[in-house]
Amino acid sequence: MHINFSMWRKASWQLIKMEDKKEWDALDVVSKWLIATRSAVTLVTVYSCVIAGILAARDGKFDWLTFIIVTLGLFIAHGANNILNDYTDYNRGVDRNNYFRAEYGVHPLVQKFWDNTTSIRWFIASGFLAALAGVYALFHTSFSAATIGLFAFGAAALLAYTYPFKYWGIGEFLIFLIWGPILIGGVYFVLTGNLDWKVFFAGVPFGLSVGSINVAKHIDKHDPDKEKGVGTFPVRVGEANARRVNQAAIVLIYLTTLSLVLDGYFTPAMLIVFLASKEALMAIAVMNKPKPAQAPEGWPAWPVWFSGFAFQHNRKFGGYLILGLIVDLLIARLLPGIWTGLF
Repeated sequence: MHINFSMWRKASWQLIKMEDKKEWDALDVVSKWLIATRSAVTLVTVYSCVIAGILAARDGKFDWLTFIIVTLGLFIAHGANNILNDYTDYNRGVDRNNYFRAEYGVHPLVQKFWDNTTSIRWFIASGFLAALAGVYALFHTSFSAATIGLFAFGAAALLAYTYPFKYWGIGEFLIFLIWGPILIGGVYFVLTGNLDWKVFFAGVPFGLSVGSINVAKHIDKHDPDKEKGVGTFPVRVGEANARRVNQAAIVLIYLTTLSLVLDGYFTPAMLIVFLASKEALMAIAVMNKPKPAQAPEGWPAWPVWFSGFAFQHNRKFGGYLILGLIVDLLIARLLPGIWTGLF
């Protein structure tokens, strides 16, 4: 076994398909973890933390050590959740018989790359590392009630998302809250010691973009979920209604960003996010019709459909959002008050 840095990079940016157990066994531990936890998706956690970090830096209270520890901890916690998600669904009989999840990426349990015991060991190890970062945050904030509450909420969401929250049809809403207002506002609080409700609201646009991926994925697998009794939001409200809700969520991303500019919280630099409108309009347009019965010619990611468009939009929007925040930070540092002073 050798350290495969190219696989680290590849698995951090795209979902990996692999059928050969020998190929899997030859991978290093980090590569296996990145693939098994679907790190191309868990990268959204890093985006949320970066957004919070830039907002903290804009307010002159950024701390590199705390930022790195908390970001790594949350990234690993997200990975732990995905391991638990696969374990729970596999042992409840959901991820079997060529179910959606096993078709778009490596599923170590379905493919017999590892067994239940190994899966639990990886979950415990990941959860332990994530918890250490949480303990650091508790000490760093002097065991603030807010940090304790965020820690407890995060632990509960991690353990209960797959079952029962996803089955109750509220998992998608929790994803929006966690990767938007809660993560961004919470990491900002750990870095600065301030609970700023404007920061929580500033987390809404990115949270909506992450939530749109999750809703889109659950629309993609609406039929198999319904057959297996998994009561996701699209199963609860119907496939067509879920598509309409997701279209509205994407529109709200841009309306909330615009409102934050008009309010003076952001400078007009943040309007750069509208450069992602092409991907947004594409995602909205494709959701006007049900998922095709089979993959269109040349489509590379079947059975992923709506979630592919939502994912590409999230990547583009997230990138422009972070770029806009960096410019916004520079303006706030070099020309303080120039934009808010106009109102």
